[in-house]
Amino acid sequence: MTLALTHLSLSHFRSHKRAEFNVDARPVAIYGPNGAGKTNILEAVSLFSPGRGLRRASAQDMARRPESLGWKLTGHLTSLHQIHEVETYSEGGNARQVKIDGKTAPQTSLARIARVLWLIPSMDRLWIEGTDGRRRFLDRMTLSFFPDHAEHSLAYEKAMRQRNQLLKDMVRDAHWYTALERQMATSGASIHANRLAALTRLAQAQSEAQTAFPAANLELTQTEGCMPESEDDLHDALSESRFRDLAAGRTLVGPHRTDMYGVFAAKGVPARDCSTGEQKALLVSLILSNARALAQDFGAPPLLLLDEVAAHLDATRRSALYDEICALGVQAWMTGTGPELFAELGERAQYLEVTENDGTSRVQTITPTASTSP
Repeated sequence: MTLALTHLSLSHFRSHKRAEFNVDARPVAIYGPNGAGKTNILEAVSLFSPGRGLRRASAQDMARRPESLGWKLTGHLTSLHQIHEVETYSEGGNARQVKIDGKTAPQTSLARIARVLWLIPSMDRLWIEGTDGRRRFLDRMTLSFFPDHAEHSLAYEKAMRQRNQLLKDMVRDAHWYTALERQMATSGASIHANRLAALTRLAQAQSEAQTAFPAANLELTQTEGCMPESEDDLHDALSESRFRDLAAGRTLVGPHRTDMYGVFAAKGVPARDCSTGEQKALLVSLILSNARALAQDFGAPPLLLLDEVAAHLDATRRSALYDEICALGVQAWMTGTGPELFAELGERAQYLEVTENDGTSRVQTITPTASTSP
């Protein structure tokens, strides 16, 4: 089965005043100079999934400047033998809205009809920077397998914010904490279980694949101590940690303190100690494994967004990546500065050229010929 975005229109979105094009289920190679608006197209596609997209930007920040009139994206999504018309838009900087087949729907409904994964340059430092980025990466992978993960995360964050406010106000009456800690325990245990299940699926997908990219062994660690796994254990840990949390002014135990530890499996070397190229290859491996597992679980491979994917990949690995994308049947949206970066794809892909003039991006479909083929 196929998951593909076959039509996309952008109105007043980032640098695109108006753009509209049709594609098929093959990979989409987007090229043009830096600053032309290539990544803005990938960001638009990322908004066909729940959340704030690959830049984690507010709806207001996505509006074309200086007009700031609001923006609208429309797409035709072929998903599991059905075609859906999806609209997502923001008016006057307000939170984005979603319509599926003409009916208003919550963002979480997008997970019923699509899965979207991405790899962007800011992730290249995933293994060597702070835990927040690794948690977000882990939770995006987890969300791709378990759409309810977002609801558990929102419930946990809301309860924790309220508990942290009590801690900052030095409230000591236990009755104020009871309901909040129970909610955190219920949601937190589900978050932890979903993360563990996601890592298990990734490990299976890596072990079953013949790939040119190195496998990564992943495990969950805690910033301090260990993560209570059951709801009751987490509830008890929150209660016992209350006086320590009062001194710190914040909650010190729970899934928000989880980190993801990675190891280059073949070498036994922590990912943070690998070379820049090896770290990039490990990330690509995880994204491909995520896509393979989703192809089995969801029934179709996800949409895959790869921004400047050729960076830190030599020609051999770049060719291997394209071969694996085509073998998986993934509609991958990829960006690069020139068509030569996609030469190994040839007619297996379709090509969009993005240019910029006076702050406005323009998109042109390119049909390769014998003399102009990338």
